[in-house]
Amino acid sequence: MSLMMLSRVAERVYWMARYLERAENTARMVKVYANLLLDLPRGVDLSWYTLVDINDSSEAFSERYKNRDERNVIKFMLADDTNGSSMLSSLKMARENARTCRDVIPADTWEMVNELKLFAEDNMQQGLNRGHRNQYLNNILKACHQFSGLFANSMNKDAASEFIRLGRTLERADMATRIMDAGAAVVMSAEDASTNISQIVWGNVLRSLDAYQPYLRKERAPVNGAGVTRFLLADKEYPRTVMFSMSRLAHAISRLPHGTDARKIALAIERQIVRYDGYDVLGENFREFMNEIQLELAKLHNCFAETWFLLEPATAD
Repeated sequence: MSLMMLSRVAERVYWMARYLERAENTARMVKVYANLLLDLPRGVDLSWYTLVDINDSSEAFSERYKNRDERNVIKFMLADDTNGSSMLSSLKMARENARTCRDVIPADTWEMVNELKLFAEDNMQQGLNRGHRNQYLNNILKACHQFSGLFANSMNKDAASEFIRLGRTLERADMATRIMDAGAAVVMSAEDASTNISQIVWGNVLRSLDAYQPYLRKERAPVNGAGVTRFLLADKEYPRTVMFSMSRLAHAISRLPHGTDARKIALAIERQIVRYDGYDVLGENFREFMNEIQLELAKLHNCFAETWFLLEPATAD
């Protein structure tokens, strides 16, 4: 079945979903990273700046801040208007896209996004303050979860619904690879890469994707790097794994017109994951593989743009 809608509306719906997912993921990363720093043994030097590296934002950070300390990193990740991937920037862009496509999304969406943006902005000091940060981020995450229920239960399964799925799922897959890459980097950088440290890091990687309990139920084995990365990459049943995301993307693409090229890319990523066998040595080769998957995901986004978002001729101002 093929579904149709205006390309400019499709793009706005897609980006609304991506920005909402990005805001949620950023809040999740900051929360879990703070917990990771508390869990690590004394003597393990782990910088907050790792969060900036995860998001490929080193250049943007350096333009604004000299010190790579906790407060600057938290401000950059949560509140900085010059960081297009900050939580607040993502919520602002989600609100703008929701405003311009209100006729194809559930009626409550615009009001909910607007309220979330205002809450995040008005209470940002709580996010910057250690004592209140956890509760502040929990409130953000709870609000973001409401959108998943709203889209699942209050939308026709039409083209708008599929473009929401494309945006949310692609962003989710990309973040999963970045978090695994960060986990591998932290373990590699630890002077004493003991089993205990590795278990703490990979346990927090699972928690950052709400995957700790699903992992234990599925694998029935202790937390370790090989098991965690294999699960988060290749499991076909948990919604935040890369393989599950690719399957959902391929299905959504199949319901939209002219999606042959995009579907080929999604299926090719699936094959890359199936063929990968480097889970037992999570060093530079694994990090290179994560980078390859990220590049393929970027290629998939570009294919979406060329297929569905750049169809209408530009008009003169």
